[in-house]
Amino acid sequence: MTTDASRTDALTNTLTEYITVVIGDQLFGLPIAQVQDVFMLDGLTRVPLSQPEIAGVLNLRGRIVTAIDMRRRLGLPRRDDSSKPMAVGIESKSESYGLLIDSVGEVLQLDVGTREPNPVNLDPHLARISAGVHRLEGRLLVLLDVDRVLDMGGEAIAA
Repeated sequence: MTTDASRTDALTNTLTEYITVVIGDQLFGLPIAQVQDVFMLDGLTRVPLSQPEIAGVLNLRGRIVTAIDMRRRLGLPRRDDSSKPMAVGIESKSESYGLLIDSVGEVLQLDVGTREPNPVNLDPHLARISAGVHRLEGRLLVLLDVDRVLDMGGEAIAA
């Protein structure tokens, strides 16, 4: 006999939560388990001779955070407005990063079974950092692979 609790556990095991963000006109999903916080970028210090994708570093509640310009990472033009960009805080290999985004959306629970591999016609900049896609009503959600986002040609990118 199946109980309500075992049905809930089975359902939970087939769902993954993503926080949605927009960069350019594209909707992306980050696994919520890898997201530490969302914050407005303030007090950014440039790092001389760093890779173009590195926007700089900042102090966030006592931690040094490397800010990665996701527009540059994706080959998109710079933002044309003067508002402060938002960032999604993540941690990888004991380093803290802030992925600069245009806006943050909602948290989605999506069935693991509806995840698809990258379409063959997906832009190469997106395909390089994508872990797959989910087709939503009228939109494609590109799932970001955090390790691929942080991999800039095998070099350590923490400033």
